[in-house]
Amino acid sequence: MNIYLAREGYQVIQAENGQQALKLLEGNLPDLAVVDVMMPGMDGYTLTETLSQDYDIPVLLLTAKGELEDKERGFLAGSDDYVVKPFEPKELLFRIAAILRRLDKKNQVTIKVGRLVIDRRSFEVVIGEDTLVLPLKEFELLALLASRPNQVFTRSFIMEQVWGYDYDGDEQTLNTHVKRIRERLHRYEPGVEITTVRGVGYKLEVIA
Repeated sequence: MNIYLAREGYQVIQAENGQQALKLLEGNLPDLAVVDVMMPGMDGYTLTETLSQDYDIPVLLLTAKGELEDKERGFLAGSDDYVVKPFEPKELLFRIAAILRRLDKKNQVTIKVGRLVIDRRSFEVVIGEDTLVLPLKEFELLALLASRPNQVFTRSFIMEQVWGYDYDGDEQTLNTHVKRIRERLHRYEPGVEITTVRGVGYKLEVIA
């Protein structure tokens, strides 16, 4: 499963059981948790309840049980979705993407990364005392990357989100827009930069 998630640009943190998962949260707060109900020690329902109530982390439950009462128990524990094993990897990816779309920070009105303040109402980027008004596609691209700092976005996902599924252009357009944004960041906020992940896509990082 990790291989499929990594191919889609997700950064994966893996735990062998519920106790280890909670310990890992001390240094890493994920955007979403995929939890198997059948685990040694703490069961998936208990972990789900802790993640959703104490950490406000959305949870996708994996289980071999398909009975209605098991699904009900999962949702009552706080899960956002429920997948019964065996399942196709694509189904898991679709469901993960659906949860993240519902909860995505890119839909927030204001996004803050480093000294960047991105206002989706006015389409302005404020950096200290400077206010930048970017071309629309540059703004949307920056807002998308800033919505999840340090997460790698695949090139295909960026193209779909910013230019649409029916866009007929090539990826050179994306390269050009990234280059222009980098030039602006270098001038106004060198502490934030767009990093190329070779063969995958791009991510926004705070480096200072």
